[in-house]
Parts: sequence; C-alpha cells; structure tokens
Amino acid sequence: MPTKEEVLEVLKEVSDPEIGVNVVDLGLVYDVSIDQEGQVTVQMTLTAPGCPMHDTIARTAEMAVETLDGVRRAQVDIVWNPPWTPDMLTDEGRRLLGF
Repeated sequence: MPTKEEVLEVLKEVSDPEIGVNVVDLGLVYDVSIDQEGQVTVQMTLTAPGCPMHDTIARTAEMAVETLDGVRRAQVDIVWNPPWTPDMLTDEGRRLLGF
C-alpha cells in the first residue's frame, strides 16, 4: 500500500501544461486518501475554474498514481473550494516561477 508521501511524490510528475509547474508545488493538491483495498482518492483544484485542461490534468494524475505498487484504482476529484490562490504555492513552486 503506498503512503500519502509516495502519492504526492508521483504527482510531482504531473504538470499544469499552461504554467509548466507540477500540481503539488502549485499547491493544487488538497487531500490524498488511501483505503485498505488500494483505492486512492485525490482532491485537487486547478488554477482557474475554466481551465481547458481540466480532464487531461485529472486523468494524467490518475494514471501517475496508478503506477504505484498497491494501487488498485486512482480517482481525482476536482474541487473548487477553497479557491486556488498563488499563496498556495510551495517554496519550490515559488522558486520555479521566479518569485
């Protein structure tokens, strides 16, 4: 069974294609839950509700998580509350964006 940290690490391989920074360092991942049957659910948001890459980013994140040993299925739920702001960037995200 993967850990939350392992899920977050693999999600660092998933970038917002318009910004070029991974979803973890952008602060888009709000929660990760893992059940005993290997179901991983990720709650995340996007930088804007009208993001045209909504489905692509979510599916790419699911596929990345499903590469981990012990994961039977991954599901990404896109949520809009709380709304994303640049304050949610990690220190690495700020560095990558030149802040």
